[in-house]
Amino acid sequence: MLSKSVVAVSFVLILLCRNLFIELEAIGVNWGSQASHPLPPATVVRLLQANGIRKVKLFEADTKILGALSRSGIQVMVGIPNDLLAPIAGSVAVAERWVSQNVSAHVSSNGVDIRYVAVGNEPFLKAFNGTFEDITLPALKNIQSALIRAGLATQVKVTVPLNADVYQSASNLPSDGDFRLEIRDLMISIVQFLSDNQAPFTINIYPFISLYNDPHFPVEFAFFDGTGDPINDNGKVYDNVLDANYDTLVWSLQKNGFGNLSIIVGEVGWPTDGDKNANMQYARRYNQGFMNRQRVGRGTPMRPGPMDAYLFSLIDEDAKSIQPGNFERHWGMFYIDGRPKYQLSLGGNGNGLVPAKDVHHMAKKWCVLAPNANVEDPRLGPSVGYACDHADCTSLGYGSSCGGMDLAGNVSYAFNSYYQVSDQLDSACKFPGGISMISTRDPSFGSCQFKVMIKSDSSGGEGSVRMGLTRSVAVLLLLWMCMYIVL
Repeated sequence: MLSKSVVAVSFVLILLCRNLFIELEAIGVNWGSQASHPLPPATVVRLLQANGIRKVKLFEADTKILGALSRSGIQVMVGIPNDLLAPIAGSVAVAERWVSQNVSAHVSSNGVDIRYVAVGNEPFLKAFNGTFEDITLPALKNIQSALIRAGLATQVKVTVPLNADVYQSASNLPSDGDFRLEIRDLMISIVQFLSDNQAPFTINIYPFISLYNDPHFPVEFAFFDGTGDPINDNGKVYDNVLDANYDTLVWSLQKNGFGNLSIIVGEVGWPTDGDKNANMQYARRYNQGFMNRQRVGRGTPMRPGPMDAYLFSLIDEDAKSIQPGNFERHWGMFYIDGRPKYQLSLGGNGNGLVPAKDVHHMAKKWCVLAPNANVEDPRLGPSVGYACDHADCTSLGYGSSCGGMDLAGNVSYAFNSYYQVSDQLDSACKFPGGISMISTRDPSFGSCQFKVMIKSDSSGGEGSVRMGLTRSVAVLLLLWMCMYIVL
């Protein structure tokens, strides 16, 4: 009979093993790079490692970013932008050249753990008016052919990140889900190709967008607290929109003969600014609620178990397009300087986010409206317009973090945004008529932060960040013990 101490140790090991295997299916993040002053890639990789993030999704094959990910222990999904779909669809040679330069070179020489190539990004959005419908599948096939020729098709899988508008349910019940009628045949062809090549279906699900587009959308149904009115679908109960949306896809696949196809949630998250419902409280509530589900291995009624998912996103992007809204620049869990926006536990130890290290800011000075300036000066409006056209003023909108300031505060925010994005050049704070001035007094007000820009270092992306040997050995040792217990 086993002693109590042996049983206790075995129980602890079983718990560790359970947590480890959930961690190995760890949360990923989207790493976008549309920023005026991006952090050096090596700094971001260290940020990922410090926060226990093991998977990253890139929207394009940036050489410096991929170089920084070399031997980092981080799995990579590398993207092909929509504007490259046409040339890749039209030529296998172009596809082979892309794979050679952006996959093979990094996998073989640099030890980058590339697992997926994302062909396009939401190419079937209704807003694109069918622009990419005829070229996405040919591009997907050519990239797959190129991976086969490169000998990487087993290691690297193709996928197409799609928006949730590719399927629908007339009754809003998941079980009535099917692919959108006008692209149904195309979707089935893509799904068939993915299935034939053991590749996943990647879907982006945004409850925030549902709330943004529909003022009557039930707010509580967007979160995971179980406080919204549930949907009962033939005995399967849904208390949040993510589960309902995800299972609508599951039903769409199942009805068309692909019920076992693996699914990746390519983007899921909540923005912190740029709209009345985009704030720190909602973002933390949503992302922590999602992570809590992942930690305990909760899935959906149709697919139990933790989702394979990538949070959107890692860091704010102040140069990103603001279509469909100002919130597009504020999805990050971190500000552009790598500071956490709010407390969020991504792991099982309850600790919050770890900030980026060795980030250097410019001098603590700001460009503001001069105290003697006349707010009725006819040059004021065009000056503010110019500043916001060349910088980020999305925090000034209604319901946003800086939406409660007076006219002088709004003008100062616009001037400072332009001044900071212009690397604090003196000339960037010389608006017509002497209406602006440089101040060393922080004008931040309440929830409104007047930023001081980070120093940009274009050479900071070189080199790789290796996974610590001690941690790697510890993980392998724990895996061995887990296998021993199971056997």
